[in-house]
Amino acid sequence: MQSYVIHFIRHGTTTEDNKGKYIGVTNVPLSKQGIDDLKKYDNLYVYPGTPLLYTSPLLRCVQTCNVLYPELKPIVLDGFSECSFGKWEGKTAEELKHNVDFINWLANSKDNRPPDGESGAEFTLRICHTFEKLVSDMIKSQNTTAVVVTHAGVITTLLAVYGLPQAESYRWQMDNGFGYSVRITPLLWSRDRVMEVYGYCPREKEDYEKEEEN
Repeated sequence: MQSYVIHFIRHGTTTEDNKGKYIGVTNVPLSKQGIDDLKKYDNLYVYPGTPLLYTSPLLRCVQTCNVLYPELKPIVLDGFSECSFGKWEGKTAEELKHNVDFINWLANSKDNRPPDGESGAEFTLRICHTFEKLVSDMIKSQNTTAVVVTHAGVITTLLAVYGLPQAESYRWQMDNGFGYSVRITPLLWSRDRVMEVYGYCPREKEDYEKEEEN
């Protein structure tokens, strides 16, 4: 039976990643170190080949696509943008620790939202709608492989919602430039809306070469 493979890759590092700031939809670029690291990983590991490359609209993801897949024009999916932290964008938890809305949000981010931002429930609904449409389009077109370059929050949430083995989102953490590969079987997808998380991305060169030999 035909199956469909999607490789999720987290964008490269930005300067803000190491400052503890809430950076959701703020359109920050990759840092020089982030670009250099991606180039290094591209030499050390094997990133999957693909006819379809999807990306969040945010610059850090588009730039990651340009470094890792310079020959491909990425398809921008607005629904794969990171969660919006609204008026808290660019602020740290230390700066917000006395804010009542922030305290309530920490206690229940699913139902509470930052001012002018998204609740966890709204964010999850948005990215799940985008992902299910992507899967549907792949099945209809018979395109069996795709790469999605997006954000840690998007990837961990999608894997928590649809992934097998089942695990909370915090268990699906990954470093910048890395991610997970999933396999979707149409019958299982249409019946249960689940997908198999079968490996890490990119792959070790040694593992890839051994598989190619076999």
